[in-house]
Amino acid sequence: MYTAQGKIRQDDLLDDYMPLVRRQALSLQVRLPASIELDDLIQAGTVGLLEALGRFDAAQGASFATFASQRIRGAMLDELRSRDWLPRSVRRNARAADEAARRLEQELGRPAEEGEIAAALDMDIEAYRRLLNDTNSGQLLPFEELMAEGGEGRLVEDGTPETPFARLVDQQQRARLVEAIEALPEREKLLMALYYQEELNLKEIGAVLGVTESRVCQLHSQAVGRLRGKLRDG
Repeated sequence: MYTAQGKIRQDDLLDDYMPLVRRQALSLQVRLPASIELDDLIQAGTVGLLEALGRFDAAQGASFATFASQRIRGAMLDELRSRDWLPRSVRRNARAADEAARRLEQELGRPAEEGEIAAALDMDIEAYRRLLNDTNSGQLLPFEELMAEGGEGRLVEDGTPETPFARLVDQQQRARLVEAIEALPEREKLLMALYYQEELNLKEIGAVLGVTESRVCQLHSQAVGRLRGKLRDG
């Protein structure tokens, strides 16, 4: 696996880790709009793997598996960010919905119901749900990245282990996220657990909740909006 100088044999590791690229691409694709092709994610992930092969230094102490996984994932997310598929008007409306939900929760002392949020936005319930559908794909990635923070063995950009201070910041951010999730309405909290912890797909979650896949997307978008508002306040 290594040369006499301690460098990784790149051809061997490229073959070994291409299945990881595909697994990460498949895991990400199910959470994205249908317009995002699996091959595009695999191509971006392969670039990340090649970058990892070129930059990994065994003397730093971290395992190549951890380093490569971060690089692969980061390359896929960079590719998705570069597309920026949500129109500005949708992003603007999503921010307004987040703010309305946050304001209502403060006024009511409980999570606002979707009818209350729709009324605050001067929308009927169907228009509000269409907004949730439109924003769902754009909200998946930021929340998923936030969930990944504080993971074991995370590395900074140059491939060296994070400092204790950086790890502490990650732990604090993760604690804030967990607290915000606990404050969600029960159905939304269950949805987030099924989606991010149990890794059920939308159809499976819909079966558990007794709703359609489209409704799962709406509820997910609404839950992420609540979380963003709470984390922004903190």
